[in-house]
Amino acid sequence: MRNRLTEILADVVPCGVIMDVHNAYDIIGDIAIIRLTENSMSYRQTVAEALMSVHRNVKTVLSQTGPVHGDFRLRKLEYAAGIGNTTTVHKEAGCLLAVDVEKCYFSPRLLFERTRIAHLVGNGETILNMFAGVGSFSIVIARHSGAEKIFSVDVNPIAIQFMQKNVRLNKVYGKVLPVLGDAGQIIKEKLNNVADRVLMPLPEKAIEYIQYALLALKKSGGWIHYYDFEHAIKNEDPVEKAKSKVAKKMESSDVVFEFAFGRIVRPTGPNWYQIALDIRVESLGSFNRD
Repeated sequence: MRNRLTEILADVVPCGVIMDVHNAYDIIGDIAIIRLTENSMSYRQTVAEALMSVHRNVKTVLSQTGPVHGDFRLRKLEYAAGIGNTTTVHKEAGCLLAVDVEKCYFSPRLLFERTRIAHLVGNGETILNMFAGVGSFSIVIARHSGAEKIFSVDVNPIAIQFMQKNVRLNKVYGKVLPVLGDAGQIIKEKLNNVADRVLMPLPEKAIEYIQYALLALKKSGGWIHYYDFEHAIKNEDPVEKAKSKVAKKMESSDVVFEFAFGRIVRPTGPNWYQIALDIRVESLGSFNRD
């Protein structure tokens, strides 16, 4: 079980500083990413070296100095300790995922979701991953399901380069198909009516792209795996709030659907949660595909 960062730091930094260090940290391949407050930044190297002493496989520690930002969902990172690499190969679920953590989006915290979705995919399915990044969902699905092909779209050209490398590393040629461009535009021009299943692992924009996900589905319907961020105070259910928001958008399109499953993926801040919804689209009705 991974140590909490405050436990690792107990004997190396003052108690008052420990309170200003975020407990959560990510390990991606041989890179660790920590988060510090302004008050603890002067102890950055000490924190990083303490972390490396516990996680011997970690060769570089980077400090995330701001939230994920921009169309490419990039982290603001600063060197903290180690050799200073930003590229690595991460291992999960029997797959190898090459990534540049400074130039591409990747979260190891979605491992459960990637494997969960892979186990839902039926033999011969065609899948569209609308926001594929370096192909993490796509690669795991390709290796752990009988999917026929997985169109993997991303707007970041560097992410596409790493996705192509990951196709080679995992020997899923012809199964994972990298596509560079905006998912909405690509669907309108090339990928409408093709998918049995659509993945939307971009919480920041998913609700804006739900119509494109419907456009991508085969006329017989299929599945949409939708991710969003939802705010919920005491006595509110963030999953139900997300369902309500999506239902309002879907019902306006004359679509017959049901929420087959919903869960909190993880908390992302005070009263904020990442939500996953599995949506079964049974009929597209008179949905406008123009």
